Amino acid sequence: MTIATTSKVGKKTITVAVSGNPNSGKSTLINGIAGTRLQVGNWPGVTVDKKEALLEYGDKAIRLVDLPGTYSLSPYSQEEVIARDYLIREKPDVIIDVVDSTNLERNLYLAVQLLELDIPVVIALNMHDEAEKKGYKIDTKPVEEMLGARVVPTVATRNEGTRELLEAVAEIAEDPLKHRPRTLSYGDDIETAAATLETRIRKDYPAFAEQYPLRWLALKILEEDNLILGETGLRESLAGEALHHLKKAHSEDMESVMADARYALASGLTREVLKVPEIRKAELTEKIDKIVLNRFLAMPIFLASMWLVFKLAFDTSKPFVDWIDLVTTGPLKRWAEAIAAITHSPAWLSSLTTDGVIGGVGFVLAFVPVIFAMMFFITFLEGSGYMARAAFVMDRAMHKMGLHGKSFIPMLLGFGCNVPAIYATRTLENTKDKVLTSLVIPLMSCGARLPVYVLFVGAFFSTHAGTAIWSMYVLGIAIAVLMGVIFKKTLFKGESPIFIMELPPYRMPTAQSLLIHTWEKGRHFLIKAGTYIFAVSILVWFLLNLPWGVADKKDSLLGRGGQIVAPLLAPLGFGNWEAASSLITGVVAKEIVVGTMGEIYTKKAEEAQKEPPPPLSEDLREICFSFFTATKNAVVNVFSTFKIVSLAAEEDPEGGNLRSRIRAAFTPLSGYSFMVFVLLYTPCIVTAIAFRHEFGTWKWFGVACAYQTVLAWLVSFVIYQGGKLMGLGG
Repeated sequence: MTIATTSKVGKKTITVAVSGNPNSGKSTLINGIAGTRLQVGNWPGVTVDKKEALLEYGDKAIRLVDLPGTYSLSPYSQEEVIARDYLIREKPDVIIDVVDSTNLERNLYLAVQLLELDIPVVIALNMHDEAEKKGYKIDTKPVEEMLGARVVPTVATRNEGTRELLEAVAEIAEDPLKHRPRTLSYGDDIETAAATLETRIRKDYPAFAEQYPLRWLALKILEEDNLILGETGLRESLAGEALHHLKKAHSEDMESVMADARYALASGLTREVLKVPEIRKAELTEKIDKIVLNRFLAMPIFLASMWLVFKLAFDTSKPFVDWIDLVTTGPLKRWAEAIAAITHSPAWLSSLTTDGVIGGVGFVLAFVPVIFAMMFFITFLEGSGYMARAAFVMDRAMHKMGLHGKSFIPMLLGFGCNVPAIYATRTLENTKDKVLTSLVIPLMSCGARLPVYVLFVGAFFSTHAGTAIWSMYVLGIAIAVLMGVIFKKTLFKGESPIFIMELPPYRMPTAQSLLIHTWEKGRHFLIKAGTYIFAVSILVWFLLNLPWGVADKKDSLLGRGGQIVAPLLAPLGFGNWEAASSLITGVVAKEIVVGTMGEIYTKKAEEAQKEPPPPLSEDLREICFSFFTATKNAVVNVFSTFKIVSLAAEEDPEGGNLRSRIRAAFTPLSGYSFMVFVLLYTPCIVTAIAFRHEFGTWKWFGVACAYQTVLAWLVSFVIYQGGKLMGLGG
C-alpha cells in the first residue's frame, strides 16, 4: 500500500471523518494510516485537539479528519458537540466508524446514530484479532446488509486491514448514492411522527431541509434536543405538535425513548451477527484486574508503578541530560565566545548570547530528555490500559473523602501539563466540580517542574533519584486530595455524582503509537523553550545587568527584587536572593527557575574567576576536545544505563557546573524544601490564561494563586523546620 503526502494538483479530494468510541483503537488506526503526516491543531474556538492528515491513495487525495472519541452524538460533552457539528456542517464524503469488535453492541449504538446522517459509512471492525482470541465470531455480511454500510475487519496495532479500508473509502466516494446507508426503523410511533415532521419541515422550512439531514433533524426534534431546538427555533412551532401523540403513548421522556430504540437496534443486530463461546475462559484482563484492582493491593501497586516510571525515566535519560549539559555549558558556550571574538562583537552582545540565551535556555534544554522519557512511560501506561485503572483506584479514595472521583482524570493529565488538564475539566457535569478540580490541578506536578527536580536531585539525592522525584508527585496528589476535601466542605458543598468509567482491556501499545503520542506530549516543552522561555531568559539577562554596568548582580533590578522577597523565604531554608529571584521569574513558567539559576550562578562563577581567556587557537582546540569528550562520555553512559543505574551528578572538583554551585548554596534539607515550594506555589502565567479562558474571569486564578502561595510557604516551613528539629541538617 502506497500512501504519501499529497503534492499533486488536480486530484479529487475525499474528506473522510474518522469516528468511534473511546478505547476503540481509533487513534492507533489513524496513526497507522497517517503516521507522521498527522497535523495537530485545535478545533475552532476550543482547545480540544484536532488531528488531520492529507494522503495520496491511488489517483485520489484523502483528507482524514480525526473526530474526538464519543459514545454517542447526543450533546452532553464538548467532544460530542464537536463531532456532531463537524458531521452536520462540513458534510464529509465518507465516515469511518471504528468499532471495538470485543464490545460490539455498545459500539454499534454510535454506528446507528451515524447512519441517521445519510452519509456513507465504512465500519472498521477493529481489534478483530482480540475478538478471535476470545472465540467470538462476527458475520460481517449481515451487518453490511442490515445497515447498508461496508464492514472491514482491522487490527490497528499491526496495521492490518488499512489497505482494504482505504479501498472501500475510495470505492464509495466514486458513487456515494449507491452506498447510502439504510433507513433503520425505530417503531411505528416514532416513524409516523418522524415522517410527519419531515413533510412539515420540507414544506414550511425548506432552508432547514437544506441545512440539516432531514431525517436526523426530525429525530432530534422528537427527542427534544435542546441545541437543535435552540438553533432552529422549532421548539414551540413544531416540536410540541409532533410530540403530543408520542408523549401520550410513552410515559418516559422522549430522549429515553429514542435511546432505547437505538439500543434495541444495536442489541438485535449484535445477537444476529455475533456468536460467542458457551463456556468462556477467564481472560487475561480479568486475571490481572483481580490483582491490580484488589482493595488491599490496588493503592500500593499504583504507587509502585508511578515510582517505577520515575525511576526508569531518570535512569534512561541521564546520559543524554549529561551530554546536553556538558555541551551547552562547555563547547557551545565556548564556540559562542570564540565567534564573538572573531567578529569583534560588543561585550554586552557576547554576554547576552552566552549568559542570557545559552545560560538560560541551554540549562532548560538539558532536561528535554527527562521530559520525553517521562512522557514515553506515561504514554505506555495509558496505551496499556493501566492509567484508566489508576483513575479507578484513586476514585475510591477520593469519593470517600467527598471529592468527585471523575476529577482524577484531568488531574492525571496534569502530570504532563496543567493547561490541557484544566481544559479537560469540561468533561465534568457541573460548574462546581469544574472549578474545584481546576483549583487543585496546579498542585499536580507538571513536566515544567521536572528540570527543577532533576537539578536538585542530581545535586543532593543522586543515589535515590527515582524515589526523590516520586515523593514530589505523591505529595502533590496527597495535597490535591486534601485541598479538594477542604474546598468540597466549604466553598463547593454538595453531593458528587456517581463515577462511571470504562476499563479497557490490557494491550501492548505499538512502537509507532508510543513515539507519536510521546512527541505530541513532549513537543510543547520544545515550543515553550523556543518562544517565551527564550524571551524570558533574555529579559532575565537585562534584569541582571540593569542599572547598566552594575558591579554586583545582587544590586541589579532582579537582585533587588530577590532581596525584598528573600527574608520571607528564610524560614524555609533558602533565604538568599538568588533563590528568591529564580522563584520570581518562575511565575512565568516553572522551567525558568532553572534558567534563571543558570544565569545567576554562571555569572557569579565567571566574576569570581576573572581570568583572561586563552588565545583563540588554543580555545578552539579546547572547544573541540570538550565536545568530543562529552560525546564519548555520553555513549559510555548510554550503555551503563542498561544496568538501571541511579541518576548521579558527576563530581566537579573545580565547582564548574550548576549542580556544584547549588550544593554550595543549599543543603539537602533546604534543597528539598525548595523543591516542595516549586511544586506548590502559584500557577504559571499560561495556566492563568487557561483559567481566564475556561471560566471567563480571573477570579478563580486569583484564588488559586493566593491559596497555593500560602500553602507552599506552610508546607515548606513544616518540612524545613521539622527536619531541623529531627536533626536532618539546616
